[in-house]
Amino acid sequence: MAEFVPVSKGRQRLIFGSGHDVIPLPDMVEVQRESYRSFFQEGVAPEDREPVGLQELLDEISPISNFDGSFRLEFLGYEIDEPSMSQEEAKRRDCTWHRPIRAKVRLHNDRLQEVREEEIYLGDFPVMTPRGTFIINGTERVVVNQLARSAGVYFKSEPGASGAQNYSAKIIPERGAWVEFVMTGDSLSVNIDSRRKLPATLLLKAFGLGTNEELLKAFGGVVEDLDIVTEEAAGRLLAESVTDSRGQVLLHEGTRLDKDGLELLWEQGRTSLKVWNVAPIFVSALEKENTNSTDEALLEILRRMRPNEPVRIEGAREYFDELFLDVRRYTLGRVGRYKLNRRLGLDLKKDEYLLTLDDLIRIVKGLVALRDTEEQRDDMTFPEIGEERVDDIDHLGNRRVRSIGELLQSQLRIGMLRLERIAKERMTTVADLSKAMARDLINVRPLAAALREFFGSGQLSQFMDQNNPLSELTHRRRLSALGPGGLSRERAGFEARDVHYTHYGRICPIETPEGPNIGLVTSLGTYARLNEYGFLITPRRPVKNGVVSMKAEDIVYLSADEEDTYYVGRANTPFDPETGRLTEDAVYARYKGDIVKIAPEQVDFLDVSSKQVVSASAALIPFLEHDDANRALMGSNMQRQAVPLLLPKAPFVGTGIEERVARDSGCCVYSSCDGSVTYVDSDRIEVTDDGGGRHEFELDKFLRSNQGTIIHQRPKVDVGDKVKADELLADGQSVDGGELALGRNVLIAFVPWEGYNYEDAILLSEKLVKEDYFSSIHIEEYEIDSRDTKLGPEEITRDIPNVGEDALRNLDEDGVVRIGAEVNPGDILVGKVTPKGEADHSPEEKLLRAIFGEKAGEVRDTSLHLPHGTRGKVVSVKRLNHVDNPESLSPGVNEVIKVYVAQWRKITVGDKMSGRHGNKGVVSRILPVEDMPYLPDGTPVDVCLNPLGVPSRMNLGQVLEVILGFVALKNGWHVGTPVFEGATEEEIYTMLQEISDREPDLRGKLSSGGTIRLRDGRTGDLMAEPSTVGVMYMLKLNHLVDDKLHARSVGPYSLITQQPLGGKAQFGGQRFGEMEVWALQGYGAAHVLQEMLTVKSDDIRGRLKTYEKIIKGQNLTKPGVPESFKVLVKELEGLGLTVSIDYSDGTSGPLPIDDDDDGPRRPSDIDNITANDMMFAAEADLPGQPAERDVEESDGEEESEMLPDADEENAGGENAADPETQEMPNLNE
Repeated sequence: MAEFVPVSKGRQRLIFGSGHDVIPLPDMVEVQRESYRSFFQEGVAPEDREPVGLQELLDEISPISNFDGSFRLEFLGYEIDEPSMSQEEAKRRDCTWHRPIRAKVRLHNDRLQEVREEEIYLGDFPVMTPRGTFIINGTERVVVNQLARSAGVYFKSEPGASGAQNYSAKIIPERGAWVEFVMTGDSLSVNIDSRRKLPATLLLKAFGLGTNEELLKAFGGVVEDLDIVTEEAAGRLLAESVTDSRGQVLLHEGTRLDKDGLELLWEQGRTSLKVWNVAPIFVSALEKENTNSTDEALLEILRRMRPNEPVRIEGAREYFDELFLDVRRYTLGRVGRYKLNRRLGLDLKKDEYLLTLDDLIRIVKGLVALRDTEEQRDDMTFPEIGEERVDDIDHLGNRRVRSIGELLQSQLRIGMLRLERIAKERMTTVADLSKAMARDLINVRPLAAALREFFGSGQLSQFMDQNNPLSELTHRRRLSALGPGGLSRERAGFEARDVHYTHYGRICPIETPEGPNIGLVTSLGTYARLNEYGFLITPRRPVKNGVVSMKAEDIVYLSADEEDTYYVGRANTPFDPETGRLTEDAVYARYKGDIVKIAPEQVDFLDVSSKQVVSASAALIPFLEHDDANRALMGSNMQRQAVPLLLPKAPFVGTGIEERVARDSGCCVYSSCDGSVTYVDSDRIEVTDDGGGRHEFELDKFLRSNQGTIIHQRPKVDVGDKVKADELLADGQSVDGGELALGRNVLIAFVPWEGYNYEDAILLSEKLVKEDYFSSIHIEEYEIDSRDTKLGPEEITRDIPNVGEDALRNLDEDGVVRIGAEVNPGDILVGKVTPKGEADHSPEEKLLRAIFGEKAGEVRDTSLHLPHGTRGKVVSVKRLNHVDNPESLSPGVNEVIKVYVAQWRKITVGDKMSGRHGNKGVVSRILPVEDMPYLPDGTPVDVCLNPLGVPSRMNLGQVLEVILGFVALKNGWHVGTPVFEGATEEEIYTMLQEISDREPDLRGKLSSGGTIRLRDGRTGDLMAEPSTVGVMYMLKLNHLVDDKLHARSVGPYSLITQQPLGGKAQFGGQRFGEMEVWALQGYGAAHVLQEMLTVKSDDIRGRLKTYEKIIKGQNLTKPGVPESFKVLVKELEGLGLTVSIDYSDGTSGPLPIDDDDDGPRRPSDIDNITANDMMFAAEADLPGQPAERDVEESDGEEESEMLPDADEENAGGENAADPETQEMPNLNE
């Protein structure tokens, strides 16, 4: 039954469900933190460190010796220093938050009998923040966990090309050559690194089964005495040589008896014979090669794998050692050995990282057993192995998680090997090795480059999703099957993306993207953790003889392959809370992929919680069990897109884990000790502990997140409050009272209203705008840098040519906008001037200059302006120069200035909103409060939603949420309804009935299903039918209309096709695609269509002419040849095809596709070209047009529209636009 549980100071939730979880949710960022910690083994003395992570990398290359081994360099260990700055300072200075690592090395010089020790600097390694993130170049990044196929052996069966079944066993090492045994019919071959097919017996002999006799015995071969040689002996191998009466060998030992051999035996009168009794497959394999010792097998392998190399036994041994016996080139790794032992039933040492003969023998036997099992043979070749099954590569026992430590280690290994190679080279080139120091031999640049590549541009190192606390948390718990060593989007089929039964409790079946990454990018289950080998494990409650263990310490964590042998029941299986005995006669349980009904005594485990099957994001959706999976997926994804609101409120209807998500997201501030609050303001909280020690907590104020939303903390304690350790001191953004609060509780009605909620549109009340229900603050960053140019350095200044004092009113003496200034579109944020090339002066001008002195050099205004469509208040300015942080500025940049402008955005028509059940829509109209439908007591509803949005979407969870929300509103409660065991319909209807009986306005009007007849706010008339009314928790998503609204008249064009660019970011135009062309063709709008495809797009000359005629108020000229047509002609000419025009009078001529031409003309028309056609660039009556114009970025002003450059040489000059785009220069310069 439901009971009230305190969730924060002054708030408790009525939690429904069968009871509380046996164990609390584990730390949600543990996977990241633990992995990185174990990589460095912090806090462990250098001599006690295990060969893991960085220590393992150093052990792999140590010792580095010269060619004769007389000089060696050995790594003894490493020390980790403290970071040189705080994470806040690293963010402020756009640096990487890192700390130096020093290694201790020992130099051995055997010739001088000398040993020296010294310390060298290994490099700066990024530090992980307590939140599990990294600060790289001033921005927070996350390294996503990779879900990759584990090392080990995999058995497979598939139809071959000939129709016969192919059985294969593939050995995948951690690094090194892949080995695949393939059995088709009676042939057994092996593939090494997918290069050449060899008889499998060659590899077995090379591993130590030298002679045929040893090999046959290893596979159960025994020598039999045949008393009578009959036709049944055909196909058997001879275990002795057959000689004639003179002692001459007729048939050698190991020969396979065929028809001719039998006839020879009968001729000789042989009656008895020794033959091998062994599986025919080994007989036919031996027939394909004729080696009889390990050395011969090694030579044969070299001969077949490298046919062009000289065959010598030393070379053969060296080649084989490199392939399989050198740990640096081939290793199964800890995981590979663990998987091999487990799969093959072997008991080899955990640190045996190489392939052994035992492994290969067991694999070949397993392959034969697999064939016998699949073909349902009665007599098994190897009865001791029993039945063998193929492996499912999507089973989570065969896929493991590679987290940050392991991913970084594999990247750094490349750097380490380069470091080793350079050190060896230097040992041979250094003049006097006896005086060489370790720092002369070791170059740490390859390590730094590997680190930079991994964290800066690696596929799994991602820009952190900081939209809200939930998106931060789920990004750190993400699993990706992509990345180096993983799958690619194109190659991944349905099986790799599908939900697998082993995902239960480990990977969320709901939370995954909707696009091309569906199923490849997933999320960890709420209780999932990793075991020492990187396999996902999940907790289970033991059940013995039908009695459930009631102790938390008895909880067992099971991996997917361990769980396959047990029957596991659901968490809400009924049992007696006193004795723990299961109360039902038959219990539903899972066994492998099936759901079975069994006796309680057969159950081995129960789940620990109903929410362990889903991820944190899906576990926040109340009544998830009533939603269709597709809509639940959208709901869990859209919660991550919710914008942090100015006035967030915790949901009336939650699931009970809101507090835990807010805590683990790292957005709130918690006390580190017991004590009392002695000081509070908006920036700082001070707590004095019981021993008198003072603890200061700085709060984040108005910071910009990676997504442009706000990071902001608000104090929740007062001076004099007593606090305990881990108690809340300050809320973060999207947090209310320590609970996650992504949106607001609004009173909604499922009622159509004049078509304004057609197709999921949302009708809002003006109250939500006035009272800032969905108002949010967004901070945008604008950046400008001053560089050194060929003509001198650019200058940040207030002294800008041709700019009035009014435009400079908000700039300080340096030309940078002051904090607190209100800025509008086009306002100057940072004044900057760039030196301009000066033309040669006339003699008169030179004389005047000589007399009156040199006047200031010509400069151009290249200031930073606030772009179109944005306005706001400057909240902060960041100036970075070479003195403060040399590492974060590129060469040639003297200073970088970043201006942060905050915008207050109220909810408006066009904004996207949604609930938690995938019920999304766009605001279509904001109505005055008095026009909204209202309840019998006069309360107007806040939102009207379309009732048709529910049945076809099958997300009924929203209806139950709304009704329970109404109960919570009327009772003043906050309720928690955990997923899969929340409030039942009966409980909700009972509480609803109580309200109906209690409230006079609702008595007799509120149905048992939560529907009520509303009145129309405009007329006061009752609506025709009752509607469902209640409280829904709604979110404003980060798809705001202000960011999407865009218009263009003139702007940048693509350099090759000369067509306008696309997209708001490029200030592009709207694409007029082929279907739009058809539409205009359908209307017969020929002239409109011609304009669309020429002067409005890529007819360069036509564009200029049209612009000129509009300015002069003259009639427009005919369009010319589009640039894309010219490109096509050039392409055809590039293929060696001549393109020409045939005229009606029988003449023909080349296509006139030069820029000076207005359109196709025949050669005879050349005489008719007027001088007026030839000149436009030099026309005098255009306002202030310079003779030579720069190609520069459009500032988008209406008065300063753009024209393409006439001066070709300048197009690639100092002030050229992006090489992909070509801007039209400013006429008003």
